[in-house]
Amino acid sequence: MEAVTEGSWESLPVALSPGVLQALRELGFARMTPVQSATIPLFMNNKDVAAEAVTGSGKTLAFVIPILEILLRREEKLKKMQVGAIIITPTRELAIQIDEVLSHFTKHFPRFSGNIIVATPGRLEDLFRRKADGLDLASCVKSLDVLVLDEADRLLDMGFEASLNAILDFLPKQRRTGLFSATQTQEVENLVRAGLRNPVRISVKEKGMAASNTQKTPTRLENYYMICKADEKFNQLVHFLRQHKQEKHLVFFSTCACVEYYGKALESLIKQVKIMSIHGKMKHKRNKIFTEFRKLPGGILVCTDVMARGIDIPEVQWVLQYDPPSSASAFVHRCGRTARIGNVGSALVFLLPMEESYVNFLSINQKCPMQEMKPQTNVLDLLPKLKSMALADRAVFEKGMKAFVSYVQAYAKHECNLIFRIKDLDFASLAKGFALLKMPKMPELRGKCFPDFTPVTVNTDSISFKDKNREKQRQKQLEQQRKEREENGGKKKFIKNKAWSKQKAKREKKKKITAKRKREEGSDIEDEDMEELLNDTRLLKRLKKGKISEEEFEKRLTGSQSRLKVEAVAELESEG
Repeated sequence: MEAVTEGSWESLPVALSPGVLQALRELGFARMTPVQSATIPLFMNNKDVAAEAVTGSGKTLAFVIPILEILLRREEKLKKMQVGAIIITPTRELAIQIDEVLSHFTKHFPRFSGNIIVATPGRLEDLFRRKADGLDLASCVKSLDVLVLDEADRLLDMGFEASLNAILDFLPKQRRTGLFSATQTQEVENLVRAGLRNPVRISVKEKGMAASNTQKTPTRLENYYMICKADEKFNQLVHFLRQHKQEKHLVFFSTCACVEYYGKALESLIKQVKIMSIHGKMKHKRNKIFTEFRKLPGGILVCTDVMARGIDIPEVQWVLQYDPPSSASAFVHRCGRTARIGNVGSALVFLLPMEESYVNFLSINQKCPMQEMKPQTNVLDLLPKLKSMALADRAVFEKGMKAFVSYVQAYAKHECNLIFRIKDLDFASLAKGFALLKMPKMPELRGKCFPDFTPVTVNTDSISFKDKNREKQRQKQLEQQRKEREENGGKKKFIKNKAWSKQKAKREKKKKITAKRKREEGSDIEDEDMEELLNDTRLLKRLKKGKISEEEFEKRLTGSQSRLKVEAVAELESEG
């Protein structure tokens, strides 16, 4: 079905509880959005729903209100350890946000204490399996009435399908299930079939949208793009932010390392503005940063796509995309952090000259029209200042190098690789834009010359950390390396750059977790065999990189059934 109507909460065909209506008034929601008016009556009348609606359309209340009403109408009230509803969402920020919305309502109903769980899939699956602190969650959910999968397309994009299937196995079949998504992909459709029974499908369009128009961004969003060279982009960004100091901005970068580097750079160059940074590797800091920024009247949040989906930060005037995201759908979701629930907002994406066709691509692929914003003239060149910061502090120098490497690696994996082609990148201009002191050593640059890039004459090994403890530790390592060279007859021992080798360690850890899960789920592979497979996986990688010959590979393979083992290794590698 399709819904475009709005109305007052009292106009619903099902009556809402006085406490729910009171909370809605306190929150300032006088009228329903289309997705709310379409979904709430169906959900409350015991229908499974699969709702698709544009970002910022008010989906959270569309499932929070039915959950509360269904639990309030239970004949047998929930006891302390009984779980009546579970809301699964892709990120902890979104979980915090949903919990905040729920708390506005549950204060009117003190009896709800631990009866509603809001969680990310990985954490929830872990609780089911571990039975931590004596909590048998599988027993607690036998009373479950409602399951909600929020941002379902994102849940699947992030690789949570296995966790979701595992969680569904623990839940009772007699329940109401709601699936909420901004897009309906084939993967989402498969999840609908697996987790919902005869669902009512809801597709909500905003008022004024033609039936043939499937625009996925809010109608009150002004979307812009700016074409500028890689070594001009940072100066244009800083100029823009300085011109809009009183407003609230989200600035998206493609990687965590870029957020770390440019976040610190912006803090140094833009005064009298609160600037915060957030990305997926921050772990425990994220909750505090997210909560604090939501309360600010103005400021800048430098972030990755961890903030792209479902997050509702009040009064965001501008969404700036310094780097285009890896997928077209992520572009839409980033833009959707502004112009939410009827408000106006603006978004701007910075594009390199070779990326200009991305504008037409988004217009066709996402029905996302954009206007051009010309680069500002007479903009201050701040890159020399960034270079000075790197020369003065090794921490800045290393962050810049790592950010550049991570950007290039992310660019190589872009979903739209017909437009974002790594072979077309102007690496010299890019390195200037990162204010690098020298080109890093990485496979993508091997064998290339960069006459347009001039490295500094300073020996970068002599750059010290401003942090005295870090510098003391570095000097110890340098002294140890000097002694080892002397012991080796003056030959330099190869030492892997720890900062850049973390990705490999992460992949190895992921493989071990996958192997452990296989064992827990009844795999017939024994511990010793699994260890052999992991060792052989490493061998296979060395063979692919040309570090060992095929003869040496065959010789060093553990066990006698080489062919079968190679196939198992290849399968395990693809899972990792």
